[in-house]
Amino acid sequence: MALLCVTFALAACSSGGLGASKDSPYAPTGVGRGQAVDGLIVGDRLMEAAQYELALDAYIRAAGEYGMTADVLSSLGSANLALGRLGQAEKQFRDSLNEDENRADTWNNLGVVLMERDEYAEAEQIFRKAFALDNGQSDSIRDNLRLALAKSKNPAYDDGQNQEYKLVRRGGSDYLLSKTP
Repeated sequence: MALLCVTFALAACSSGGLGASKDSPYAPTGVGRGQAVDGLIVGDRLMEAAQYELALDAYIRAAGEYGMTADVLSSLGSANLALGRLGQAEKQFRDSLNEDENRADTWNNLGVVLMERDEYAEAEQIFRKAFALDNGQSDSIRDNLRLALAKSKNPAYDDGQNQEYKLVRRGGSDYLLSKTP
């Protein structure tokens, strides 16, 4: 009986409830503290981790916060390009350029979409614009322009190897077409 009384007395001293301890493996509940991380930053990190669907969701969240700015549209286009949704990516890159036509990375990414769609002549012009805006500083834009020139002059251009390409992310929203090994 004394043991039972001591047990109830000690139970009354506790804070009560079945709350999780600080070292619990479960996620905390209740009101969050602090600010949410910027959707564009989260999206960029997810793109680097090749989590394109999740990045697209983060960019959509950023669109809700900032509106459809040139940055957001370009980021959405990059995620859709990585997912192989060329039509959506092209529209988003063009919409981004309507907002801000001085973005070399967006012009480059639009050129990548056009290359993927075998529209070499237009891609060449787009890469020229990107190259001019970038003042020739970016190796990726220069390489993409060279490939577009070769393809537009000779659509059957083949350097003797199987032409398998993949998109390589370089910087914030900059992509490069590169041959797969």
